[in-house]
Amino acid sequence: MSLINLAFKKVKTEKRPALLTYTVAGDNSKKKSLEILKSIAKYADICEIGFPHNTPIADGGQIQSSAYRALKNGIKIKDVFSIVKDFKKSKQSKPVILMGYYNMIYQYGDNNFINICKKVGVDGLIVVDLPYPENKEFAKKCKKKGISFIQLVSPTTSPSRMKKIIKDSHDMVYYISMLSTTGGKLKVSPKKILERYNKIKSLNKNKNIVIGFGITEKTIASLRKADGLVVGSALCKEISNSIKKRQNPVTNVTNIVLKLRKKIA
Repeated sequence: MSLINLAFKKVKTEKRPALLTYTVAGDNSKKKSLEILKSIAKYADICEIGFPHNTPIADGGQIQSSAYRALKNGIKIKDVFSIVKDFKKSKQSKPVILMGYYNMIYQYGDNNFINICKKVGVDGLIVVDLPYPENKEFAKKCKKKGISFIQLVSPTTSPSRMKKIIKDSHDMVYYISMLSTTGGKLKVSPKKILERYNKIKSLNKNKNIVIGFGITEKTIASLRKADGLVVGSALCKEISNSIKKRQNPVTNVTNIVLKLRKKIA
C-alpha cells in the first residue's frame, strides 16, 4: 500500500480527516524551508511541497509571495528535489506530494522527471495545468513508478467528467472548494461545500477525496467530515509575517499546524 493510502487509512481509524499542509520549496531559503517541513511533519499527515513559479495559475497573493522569495533566493528544480531527499532521510514514512506546473516537467522530459521523483522519495504529483484527459499518458508513467498522479475537480466539473476523472484517479482526488485563487475568503458556506463534496464522494466511496482552497483555523473544524483538508495560504502568510517581524518562521508555522490539527482531532 502506498504511503498516501496508509496515511488515509490511519486517520480513518482515528475518526478524523487527514491534515495536508502546503509550503513552497525554498521559502524563504532552502535550509529554512527544510526546517519548516521537518517541524510541521510532526502534526501534518501529508506534506505538499510547491515548486516556486513566476507565473502561477491559481495561486493567490500569499503563495505568490512565498514563490517570489524562493525564486529571489535562487531556488531551482534541483533544489526542490534535494529538499525532498533530505526531508525523507529522517521522515521516510511521511508522504510527500509535489505540486507544480507542466512546463517545468516538460523541460526535464516526463520520464527523466518521474525517475528523479522516484529516486528522491516523492509519493505523489499534482500538475495544476495538465487536465484530464490530456494527462492520461503522464499519469500512466507515474503509476508505473509507483507515484500517485493526483487529479483535480472543481464546482464546475460536470457529473459525467467527474465520474471519468474519479475512476481514472490514483490514491487521492483534490476537490477545489470554490472558484477563486488560493487563500481567498471562503465564499461558499462550509455546509454547501460539504453537500457538493458528498455528491462527489458518492460516485466512489473508496477514493480518498480532499478539500482545498479557503481552509483556515476558522473554517477547518466545519469541514472535518471530509477525507482530508489542505491548508496552504495560511502557512505561507505566517512565513511572510514571521520574516517581517524578524521571528522564527519554523516555530510560528508549526504552532499554526498544531492548532489546525487540534481543531480536527
